[in-house]
Amino acid sequence: MQEYQGESFDVIVVGAGHAGSEAALAASRMGNKTLLLTINLDMVGFMPCNPSVGGPAKGVVVREIDALGGEMGRNIDKTYIQMRMLNTGKGPAVRALRAQADKHAYSAEMKHTIEQEPNLTLRQGLVERLIVEDHVCKGVITATGARYAAKAVVITAGTALRGEIIIGELKYSSGPNNSQPSVGLADHLKELGLEIARFKTGTPPRVKGSTIDYSVTEIQPGDDEPNHFSFGTPDSAYKLEQEPCWLTYTNEKTHEIIHKNLHRAPMFTGIVEGVGARYCPSIEDKIVRFSDKPRHQLFLEPEGLHTEEVYVQGLSTSLPEDVQVAMLRSIAGLEEVEMMRTGYAIEYDVVVPHQLRPTLETKPIANLFTAGQTNGTSGYEEAAGQGIIAGINAGLKVQGKEPLIVKRSDGYIGVMIDDLVTKGTNEPYRLLTSRAEYRLLLRHDNADLRLTEMGHQIGLVKEEQYQAFLDKKKHVEAELKRLRNERLKPTQEVQAMLIQRGSAELKDGILAADLLKRPELMYQDIVQFLPDTPSLTKKEIEQVEIQLKYEGYINKALEKVEKLKRMEAKRIPEKIDYSAINGLATEAKQKLQKIQPETLAQASRISGVNPADMSILMVYIEQGKIAKVTEEKA
Repeated sequence: MQEYQGESFDVIVVGAGHAGSEAALAASRMGNKTLLLTINLDMVGFMPCNPSVGGPAKGVVVREIDALGGEMGRNIDKTYIQMRMLNTGKGPAVRALRAQADKHAYSAEMKHTIEQEPNLTLRQGLVERLIVEDHVCKGVITATGARYAAKAVVITAGTALRGEIIIGELKYSSGPNNSQPSVGLADHLKELGLEIARFKTGTPPRVKGSTIDYSVTEIQPGDDEPNHFSFGTPDSAYKLEQEPCWLTYTNEKTHEIIHKNLHRAPMFTGIVEGVGARYCPSIEDKIVRFSDKPRHQLFLEPEGLHTEEVYVQGLSTSLPEDVQVAMLRSIAGLEEVEMMRTGYAIEYDVVVPHQLRPTLETKPIANLFTAGQTNGTSGYEEAAGQGIIAGINAGLKVQGKEPLIVKRSDGYIGVMIDDLVTKGTNEPYRLLTSRAEYRLLLRHDNADLRLTEMGHQIGLVKEEQYQAFLDKKKHVEAELKRLRNERLKPTQEVQAMLIQRGSAELKDGILAADLLKRPELMYQDIVQFLPDTPSLTKKEIEQVEIQLKYEGYINKALEKVEKLKRMEAKRIPEKIDYSAINGLATEAKQKLQKIQPETLAQASRISGVNPADMSILMVYIEQGKIAKVTEEKA
């Protein structure tokens, strides 16, 4: 293939899925001349799996992306067909917003947003190789021979990296949704010395909506109360007419069909080689692992307003096509259903993430960043969260500025990236609320309070959005101060309200803030008895209530964060030879040598590094012995 010199860019992003879209938009909006290359222009921001955004932990990530100045929240707010807040009966730490998307509208709107960005060029092209000189990435080469120079490159190839689709005994080379795979780049990453693993994910069949008998299923409507992912989307934009989802279940007959055909299931016959996601198993895996369960939930989710396709959430499978049809028709409501697309498994290559820095730059190759499923995660939200961080840090490095590190105490994005680079993952990584030790601080409602300042400092959060954030913060702080100073007396009216709410009557005066801490009382119950109550928005009132009701727990969490910050501030010199440090356990030496942590806090989170090892490491750092070790080995 004859090569030719194309244009030069500050940042090149390879792949335009959810990670690539955020990475390219972030880098370009920071003022960097950016190129976004994708195999197929019709799959920008495409949803090859479930047509939804959000859910537990994932929904918080979408709001964090928005607070940093990213696009996913804005895009789903424009294109959702149902919006629903989950876990409303539980505490704020586990509440989660989830939206059903019109998947085709979502993709088209994201593509249009990218096309309109002044510093961003969107181009169709298959990247085959990287230009690497002296362990520094300097550009890419496409299948047509075009050489594009760049100061930084971000790879977000998703499941296209040596992708193979599996249905029954059929296995063929393909990217997601029968798109073109990226084989050359996968081979080249191995040539460059990066450690590669093989993962698997899958999708369920899609069925024709008009052939479903919804009368025997349970309706799952959207919320009546307005809610959006983007802090900038007004409540007035809420769509009152929403498309419902529907709930049905597998049954004994379904399970019998699966059991009788396990000998034809690729994951049990050895055809599937990649490691699948534990928290999103195929239906055949569920039936085997949870044999005591008589049924499993299935959600029937419309894929858009202008298509008959319905996604059967919970029925991910790679069983043969005839088994899939029989399985579907054994389910209540699907007895006469027509299958439009067969479910499948897809195997793909991933870059083992211990090779990454917290900035998502690769350690072996400078100026090369990776994000999304390329790093071993699953899910659109996890991909987008990494994408914006990789794009930001690629842009900052090009500009010669300090990197942006989102810590575990800053957001779920920080939890995810730290888990990947510190602990690694031996299966597709999925964010869960249980992964965050500070989840009471990392709520969906306060993502703007946690991250907007960061987004503004790097230039992604524009002045209008930033001013709205400052106004909200000012109003909340002022009202908290007022409630901590105003006292309520046990008047007849106050006592009557308390009796009505099932709350204990007052024996003496009480601060309004202390009274609001009672779980059965709400903000409006209290402020009706106070003078000069300001006019706050629903979101501002929500902040006041949460910050007061959970004040004790929040303060305890903040104390732990302060201790962590002191350890995060203690940096470890680069390229330490841990084998030369006397007293470290053998496992600790191996793990520390492999991961090369950047701070003491990161080192303490490595599996196999115990408190005794940390004590030795801290002594070496404080006494400057690590520098000697490095010099001696050098």
